[in-house]
Amino acid sequence: MLSRLGLENLVHQGLRRAPAVALLGPRQCGKTTLARTIAAATDSPTRLFDLEHPADEAALQNPLLVLEPLRGLIVIDEVQRMPELFPLLRVLIDRPERPAQFLLLGSASPHLVRGVTESLAGRVAFVDMQGFTIEDVAVDSLRTLWSRGGFPRSFLAGDEPSSFTWRTDFVRSFLERDFGTLGLGATPASLGRLWRMAAHHHGQFLNASELGRSLGETHKTVQRHLEMLEAAFMVRLLQPWFANLGKRLVRRPKLYIRDSGLLHALLGIPDETALLSHPKLGSSWEGFAMEQLLARLPPGECFFWATQSGAELDLLARVDGKPIGFEFKVSDAPKLTRSMRIACEDLDLHRLLVVSPSSGSYPLADRIDVVPLPEAIAQTCA
Repeated sequence: MLSRLGLENLVHQGLRRAPAVALLGPRQCGKTTLARTIAAATDSPTRLFDLEHPADEAALQNPLLVLEPLRGLIVIDEVQRMPELFPLLRVLIDRPERPAQFLLLGSASPHLVRGVTESLAGRVAFVDMQGFTIEDVAVDSLRTLWSRGGFPRSFLAGDEPSSFTWRTDFVRSFLERDFGTLGLGATPASLGRLWRMAAHHHGQFLNASELGRSLGETHKTVQRHLEMLEAAFMVRLLQPWFANLGKRLVRRPKLYIRDSGLLHALLGIPDETALLSHPKLGSSWEGFAMEQLLARLPPGECFFWATQSGAELDLLARVDGKPIGFEFKVSDAPKLTRSMRIACEDLDLHRLLVVSPSSGSYPLADRIDVVPLPEAIAQTCA
């Protein structure tokens, strides 16, 4: 198993500034392993409860009796399975002597987020987690990470067929078992159809009415189910940036499958060789590179930008108060486009980075440079 030092540091920082940390991320992304690593390194007593384990779930049917005497770090895994814990946790956290801290692991259901925000407001630090990122793996493993995605068991599988099989099994188990435990409603069949349809629309503007017609659902049902998948970290709805620039701007979100490996499984792309000849190659790179950047960029400060006349910017972020643009091009030698010039001028970009899977970097124009993904992360996410 690879170390996740960046995430460990974020959790430790959260525990220093708050009595509780909520570590949120998709199932099977390594939250439990990370929590055990943190618990093993702490000097204080630790206790871990896994609410998917029958004995731990039974013990916490009497939570005050069990939790009140404990000291040190208390880890509660899959905490969204027992939202009634949150009011009690507030009482325990507010004890004057504060003898214990809490690390809450959750798969980001609305029950979890609502319980935390309503009961533990001002008492909890949030840390978002995903699968492996470039920070966690060697730079020369970038193509493997892109092809297999960041889920640890997929990335670390012994060969491509084993990785692909794990991902297809994950999709099935998530729909048939895991999704129900998150309390998000909907049927596995309807969610599965939508999830696969979303993979075919990866990187495109969301048109819920069009998806609904294809699936025999209303656009409101499609929107609600996509919000469920987003809450479970399976899809991303990237919001548009707009202001009064005298141009008609696109205001619909863009739809992405968050993990590139799951995208490839949903599209039936078994390995890197098949990916390189697939029609979705460009949008696959766009989604993968974007997720790597979004894992480090300030949350709530990232959008895309597009005009009705066709000018578009894949990602717009504010870094240290300066607008930075990103275009994602799978070409080995991207060229300067009119859309890039328009984005630079209209948005007054400090820089525009054209992010490519190649290893070389070179300038395209004033403030516009082609850079490999690791360099883009180093230059903007330090």
